[in-house]
Amino acid sequence: MNGTSSGSATLRAPAARRSFARPVALVGRSAAMNAIKAVASTVASRQCTVMILGETGAGKEMVARYIHAQSDRCDAPLIPVDCSALSDSLFESQMFGHVQGAFTGAVRESLGFVRAADGGTLFLDEVGELSLPLQAKLLRVIQERCVTPVGDTRPHQVDVRIVAATHRDLAAMVREGTFRQDLYFRLNVVVTTLPPLRERAEDIVPLANHFLQKQAELYDEPMRQLSMAAAGALQRHHWPGNVRELANAMESAHVLAQGDSIELSDLPVRLQSPQPATAETPELCLTELERRTIAEALRRTDFCKAKASRMLGINIQRLNRRIERLNISTRG
Repeated sequence: MNGTSSGSATLRAPAARRSFARPVALVGRSAAMNAIKAVASTVASRQCTVMILGETGAGKEMVARYIHAQSDRCDAPLIPVDCSALSDSLFESQMFGHVQGAFTGAVRESLGFVRAADGGTLFLDEVGELSLPLQAKLLRVIQERCVTPVGDTRPHQVDVRIVAATHRDLAAMVREGTFRQDLYFRLNVVVTTLPPLRERAEDIVPLANHFLQKQAELYDEPMRQLSMAAAGALQRHHWPGNVRELANAMESAHVLAQGDSIELSDLPVRLQSPQPATAETPELCLTELERRTIAEALRRTDFCKAKASRMLGINIQRLNRRIERLNISTRG
């Protein structure tokens, strides 16, 4: 049953990206990406909860969008929620909505993320960043499939498909007591892991061309082709920022290129010089790679957190939490 009454047409979802179905492609030809596509296509027609694992910027949201677009919920919205940005004090209002006058500043009713996704998909990005009290509230919604807006006493039934994503090791967090075991098992139904871009080199050039095509469409211009030198530089780069870093690099190259092709000189400076061999990198743990990536971003931005957060493609609150957790120096 949909809990939204006929008189609730004026209700609004909270300020967030509202995403309705449109053609979604998972670009890549590597064995890893083909396996991801197979799993995503299989689960799309089901109603089960899906957990997507992978490093920050690897493309987890695109996998979620692909699953949604292939499902019978594709005509309903997919609502992405950045769990790292949810505050404890506003969580219930943001997730469950509120009625007019429920608190100071509640000048109109709000659906909340969960009810905004009714009939569609709720994408919980970085679910591992939720505090334990917020995990308990989320668990109840997943179990009961109903929400009670702040200031209301009536529960509203919702029909949502849950897709969650995280770069964290939730099993380890359960053992450490920082993630609820019952929520872990609720989310850990179908699990798929998206490898970092550096481990699927075959996908780099197809993805680069995909982003160049999107830039061409945005500016209504012919698509620029990668020169051999530029393509080689892309394949040599380690991509600590994963697919998000590649997308930003291609946007920069398209904007700055003077000719019909993307030359080596059009790429960001960090991509133009050959990088030293990093044979030891595969043995590094994810935490160490994350520490090095954030430290390097801070160094390149003269330790300006705002610039570093933009370079890494994360908000500054999440960056601060990781700096604190990983004990990273913020002084040059």
